[in-house]
Amino acid sequence: MWSNTVTIGITGYGAYLPHLRLARRVVAEANAWFAPGLVSKGRGHRCMANWDEDAITLAVAAARHATPPSDTRDNIARLLLVSETLPFAERLNAAVVAGALCLPDAVNAADVSGAQSVAVASISQLVNAAKAAGETSLLVAASNRRTRAASAPELDYGDAAAAVRIGCHSEAQPVLAEVLGTSSRTVDFVDHFRMAGEDVDYHWEERWVRDEGIGKIAPAAVSEALDRAGVAAAEVDHFIFPTVFKKADAQLAKRCGIPDAAVADNLSATVGDSGSAHALLMLNGVLEKATPGQTIVLTQFGSGMACAVLKVTEHITRFRPATSLAAQLEGGCEETSYTRYLAYKGQLKLERGMRGEQDKKTALSTSWRHREALLGFVAGRCSVSGDVHFPPTRISYTPGKPEQDTQQPYPLADVHGRILSWSAEYLSSYMAPPHHYGQVDFDGGGRLLMEFTDVRPGDIDNGSEVKMVFRIKDIDELRGFKRYFWKAKPVTYPENDAQS
Repeated sequence: MWSNTVTIGITGYGAYLPHLRLARRVVAEANAWFAPGLVSKGRGHRCMANWDEDAITLAVAAARHATPPSDTRDNIARLLLVSETLPFAERLNAAVVAGALCLPDAVNAADVSGAQSVAVASISQLVNAAKAAGETSLLVAASNRRTRAASAPELDYGDAAAAVRIGCHSEAQPVLAEVLGTSSRTVDFVDHFRMAGEDVDYHWEERWVRDEGIGKIAPAAVSEALDRAGVAAAEVDHFIFPTVFKKADAQLAKRCGIPDAAVADNLSATVGDSGSAHALLMLNGVLEKATPGQTIVLTQFGSGMACAVLKVTEHITRFRPATSLAAQLEGGCEETSYTRYLAYKGQLKLERGMRGEQDKKTALSTSWRHREALLGFVAGRCSVSGDVHFPPTRISYTPGKPEQDTQQPYPLADVHGRILSWSAEYLSSYMAPPHHYGQVDFDGGGRLLMEFTDVRPGDIDNGSEVKMVFRIKDIDELRGFKRYFWKAKPVTYPENDAQS
């Protein structure tokens, strides 16, 4: 058990599911000629990232849900981005996330990868950081994996992200679930692997993984975490163990002496397995319905096993993510085009015509100079007229009343708007035709020409309410570089802009 005088644990949480939900039946039907056995997996849906989403944008969305507009991010001293699908091999992916969240430049940010268990394993490190220096940390995990066509993982996997904020208890940010103890087993047991430079995992035989891996490694790690926390297995209320193997979570719980009723829904029917993000994703679902005094055992398998034991506090009702996981599970848009899925995953090259041949070289010097506007979506608000300008400039160009050096930083990322006018056209080269864009009037001032995402014909009209989301703007395929910016998305889920 942690020897703290100050309670340390989770002070915020959030999850993100992409808008698109691929119907598994269409995958099974499309590949029935080659792999008829997939029909047994052809039920339900799996989350599917849009063409302009990747691990970075998924992570930003989850982190924003974990830190609602009413919250402050200024006290976040450490950011860990966990993913097995980081877009950049040589660039700090977490720095892009930090920029989009407008975190202080002094934030200690790092990318973490290598095994699916590292998100849960990182909790111990972040608890120690809070213990030693009172630091508040943001742990974000995201997954956007590729698979081979007509494979079981194509149906088992899902794209998603989740985040938790970890720190010391305070009146402004109370601890919702205290970390009582952690444990880990680091062993080179290979249940699956992916070599550097490869896109697809190679999986070993299920029975071997169950019997020699999960069956022998996991129970000892769970038992050790419970002992350190001073909690009996029979007292566990929620047991989180991500797995694509049917009933493997219930079998592990039984072996550990944890009640069957404690086994948490692994979201396989609605989300799929989201790899390194999945334990935190399931934790979000548990925290949304947890009650004070309940005990949670959080685990994840991969190159060993990582565990954390949490105790829900009386403050659990004082926080709500900006958009709940429950609301996202109920929403979304069914996708029934298998070729769209393959194209969005980069597994099907489409003919884009001459309009898709332009050079999209990014001026890195310009991106640096305007980083707050481009990554953080920070506009300028004139202190004299109150007008909002984007991009921010030294001159406030109010007609007839120009002012110089009067603009103050004015973030637009958390501001909603209304569509003033819009267009949808098939002429430009665009991955999700028709290409929707138009003028958006922001609440509180400001008008900007925005690109719309997660929309299909008929989804928007003049006056539709939109919110801002961080997405891929375009891809420089010649140099292998992605450029990010903000887009407008219809408001489809109920949102908690302020904590209750």
